[in-house]
Amino acid sequence: MAARSLSEWLTRLEGLHPSEIEMGLARVRQVAERLDLLRPAPCVFTVTGTNGKGSTCAGLESLLLAAGQRTGCYTSPHLLRYNERVRVNGRMVEDDELCCAFEAVDQARGEISLTYFEFGTLAAFWLFKAAQLDAVVLEVGLGGRLDAVNIVDASVAVVTSIGLDHQEYLGDTLESVGYEKAGILRAGRPVVSGEANLPASFLHRVEQLGCPLLQRGKDFGWRALAADGWELTARRGSQHLCFTTMAPVTLPRDNLAVAVQAFLQAGFELPEQSLRQALTAASAPGRFELRQLAWRGELRRLYLDVGHNPHAAQFMAKALSLRPAARVAVFGLLADKDLAGVHMPLKRLFDAWYLAPLDSPRSRPAADLAVYLGQQGEHVHACASVAKAITQALDETARDTEIVIFGSFFTVAAAILWMSENSGELTDG
Repeated sequence: MAARSLSEWLTRLEGLHPSEIEMGLARVRQVAERLDLLRPAPCVFTVTGTNGKGSTCAGLESLLLAAGQRTGCYTSPHLLRYNERVRVNGRMVEDDELCCAFEAVDQARGEISLTYFEFGTLAAFWLFKAAQLDAVVLEVGLGGRLDAVNIVDASVAVVTSIGLDHQEYLGDTLESVGYEKAGILRAGRPVVSGEANLPASFLHRVEQLGCPLLQRGKDFGWRALAADGWELTARRGSQHLCFTTMAPVTLPRDNLAVAVQAFLQAGFELPEQSLRQALTAASAPGRFELRQLAWRGELRRLYLDVGHNPHAAQFMAKALSLRPAARVAVFGLLADKDLAGVHMPLKRLFDAWYLAPLDSPRSRPAADLAVYLGQQGEHVHACASVAKAITQALDETARDTEIVIFGSFFTVAAAILWMSENSGELTDG
């Protein structure tokens, strides 16, 4: 039989398990033990959080590479290609490498049924182990305690933020979410928190396990300086560090501060100039990412953000309020997300909302979005697709109007595809 292509493997993975998500570690751990994958590298950073995981992982990866460490990074979901999920030494793995890993996992699992995410997680660990890496950065897919990534013991546990999302799996209170995310902690091992207001359930677990806790706003952080400058503070053991006159960065500074503290807490070091350069170089597509493109002879500014929950909307509202401008939204949302919670922080921040369905059976119809947002006093346009929403937004607004495209990974992926196909000139901002 001919070897399967990557697309054939991914189609197969989608149909292997009766449900898309099944919380629990027993099945995935059993297969990992057969493949000896429970320690994919000597140093493991496990990153959980309601928002900010992707940019924190990107910061950690950039710091580790700058320090000369052979580094793996596993994130999800992807925007355009599955390969985005697995990077080895800063590059996405190739199709044939993923196919080899999938084949190894398939052979080892026997009759054990694995979900799409579990299968992919084991394949990533297989690739990391084969590459003989020094350190890996693992993004939790959902929650923490029962996520497939959590079969591996973290050297440093990282929690970026704690808010409400995926309530059907994590509960509808911050205490229940905190309990689930505290599941990545290990006895006596450090935890670095970007969340300034940790729930009692999380703090109780920290105390119970005797984990050294470093928390943003208490042990490390950053503050703005004049002319878009900033300084970063962190701890290395009992030593307090201050990195002054940091260069401008594209990722949220809250999350980069978390990445630096986790990096230092694991015992790694970098000269100050190299650290600055690593943070400047760090990037994660779709995290309030600026794109500039030529449209009908004019250079336009578009911001892409995968934020899809109230916590992410609050962060966006804060960022937008610091930079007053004419702007409109291109927005699409999945039906299981909290529309009212996402809209509330952003109320009246856009001159108009261009609404679109997403390429997913879970999409909320644009007409439904239009009804709700119209009732909230917003000026709305229901469009047939993300592509048509962007086109209409560009055509109906002045040159200096910003287009903010957000609401889901599906929204941003569709926007990137449209820009690559329709712009005569496309540059990163």
